[in-house]
Amino acid sequence: MKCSPTTIFNKYIVVFILLVLPAITCLYAQVAINKPAIGFTQVCANSGFNAFEVSFSFSGALDPSNQFILELSDAAGNFATPVTLSATEKPLTATPTSRTFIFSVPTSTGGENYKVRVKSTSPASVSPVSNAFAAYYKIQDSQFSINNFNATATYCTGGSYLLTIDNPGTGTNDSPLKYPSLTYKWFKEPSLVPIATTASLTVNQPGRYYVETNYGTCTSDSYSNRVTVGEASGVSATITSSKGNPFCPSDGPTTLSTQAGNSYQWFNNDVAISGAIGQQYQTSIAGQYSVKVDFGGCTSSASINLQDVPFTSSLNVSSTTIINEGETKTIIATTDANNPTFEWYFDNTLIAAAVSNTLNVTEEGTYSLTITQTTGCISKKELPFVINFPFVDPNVTKIPNLISPNNDGINDTWILPQEYVSGTNTEILLLNSRGEIALQTNNYQNNWPENALDFKSVNPIYYYIITTQDNKVKKGSITVVK
Repeated sequence: MKCSPTTIFNKYIVVFILLVLPAITCLYAQVAINKPAIGFTQVCANSGFNAFEVSFSFSGALDPSNQFILELSDAAGNFATPVTLSATEKPLTATPTSRTFIFSVPTSTGGENYKVRVKSTSPASVSPVSNAFAAYYKIQDSQFSINNFNATATYCTGGSYLLTIDNPGTGTNDSPLKYPSLTYKWFKEPSLVPIATTASLTVNQPGRYYVETNYGTCTSDSYSNRVTVGEASGVSATITSSKGNPFCPSDGPTTLSTQAGNSYQWFNNDVAISGAIGQQYQTSIAGQYSVKVDFGGCTSSASINLQDVPFTSSLNVSSTTIINEGETKTIIATTDANNPTFEWYFDNTLIAAAVSNTLNVTEEGTYSLTITQTTGCISKKELPFVINFPFVDPNVTKIPNLISPNNDGINDTWILPQEYVSGTNTEILLLNSRGEIALQTNNYQNNWPENALDFKSVNPIYYYIITTQDNKVKKGSITVVK
């Protein structure tokens, strides 16, 4: 039987399909990716640099849709949960059988045994893993402080001192404690072997200490200042004021500082200041300050009388002054302030015309003077005072022989008839039972006793001699009761 041309053509088609097409398919069925070659000895990345090269070669044909994927192991070199790296092909380096990629590592990278591998998508293939390498992303790569930048610290014999990384620290200090993923290496010079890996270090041996952020074999700028820790059997705390004492409040607060210790508590007038438990305390207010410092096994306290008045001033009258109606009293202020200005007030109202250091007063009321030092340290001081007229009770016609100074408003002071009080030039002389002078004045203001009389059981007796301007004399006694 003869075959027609059509039959022969169909047989060739079948042979083509059976023999040729499988061969074509095999062109894309397999690709072999060789072990990646890393272009670095270690990966030490930070925010300013994070670009590293890896190259690999392959054999076999790639589908046009193929993509190469670069994967990173965990810190132990395992690919159970690989990380796909952000990678781009390096320009002008591709050949039909090789590629070079530039990649960056995640910010969480940190370890000594990372590896990479390459995968293709079409056809699917996986390379052998690369050689191991150290890789760290240095999320904090600047110097930081410990012990508040204090270069020395002291602990007591048998005690210890706690060195800590400052958080946040002073100024632009970038504390590594802001980054919870970081670990540390503490050193005691001159040894280069770490003695601790925690965020703080308890020291019970003298020496010079510092700490670095743990970036393994990568070098970095993430290290602290050095602190020399010493042992002392007897230490005494001191306090210094950053702006001196007295200090100038207009220049801002002053910083009170004491020696480095394990713990602190600051006090103002012997009352603990809430939250003031650091080595330093800032204040703009004068007062008696003290601090208790625990040096580790022993404690010491120090105090400072902080003054904020850079000049002195005074008035020629007491806080309460009595004048007679119609009398003029000249108030004089004395001060050593630089280029001072004066502002006088009467019942909280500024007396605009009074701009010198003197003021003539004729009225009862509450007065004050504000003195301002206008050059050097700009500061102010207020001096209050009260002007009263004498208390004269027109109903008093006899000299009292009994008083009860108990602040009940009745017979609290010895009230004399008007003919003997201020303005009459009558001499009032009071003697106690031992003959000692308790009061002598020619300007009595019905104000005795001004201060409390100290007695417990026996009511004291005082003797008076009243001598008028025309030498008329009155004598008698006064009994003081509670």
